[in-house]
Amino acid sequence: MPEQKTIGFLFIEGFADWEYGLLAASAVEWFGARAVSLTPDGNPVTGISGFRLIPDRSTGASENADLDAIAVIGSDQWTSKAQPDVGNLLAAIASRGGVVGGICAGTLALARAGLFEKAKHTSNGREWIKGHETGYAGAENYQDVPHAVADGKIVSAPGSAPGTFALAFLKTLYPERGSDLARMRTLFAKEYAEGS
Repeated sequence: MPEQKTIGFLFIEGFADWEYGLLAASAVEWFGARAVSLTPDGNPVTGISGFRLIPDRSTGASENADLDAIAVIGSDQWTSKAQPDVGNLLAAIASRGGVVGGICAGTLALARAGLFEKAKHTSNGREWIKGHETGYAGAENYQDVPHAVADGKIVSAPGSAPGTFALAFLKTLYPERGSDLARMRTLFAKEYAEGS
């Protein structure tokens, strides 16, 4: 039986509720992963919906030495001057070969940590990310696409793309599970093909 992988989901106040569900549930249900929730200080946070999340732990790098991957979930707070500094945690996971992903404004945390310096990436728009992180390392690697982008172990997506974010993240974490990922892609695509 393959070794169980642990994925951290990083939430801050005002997190976007729709951005993590497909990834978290698919990872646990279909791939046998263990999902843990993190907040910067280990205290509860409230999502856009008003739902309250009580995290498993804080973002201390030593507390998260077991993480094989981390997904930074978007929130308007990532665009404020009061955004938390999680660069050490993201760099620690990346340096040990873990997958680091960001969706929507969560991509700003990856940009601040320098993780886009050598990685193709996307976000909520070229001007949007540059407007919040002027001159960030790797700005020339920006891909202006409406779906997730994976380059090496770095995964990014606009907030409107939780489906492709889940797929790209899981494909990066489980490259050997191609047939399962293909079934997942077909399942997601079917909703849009038949629903429009």
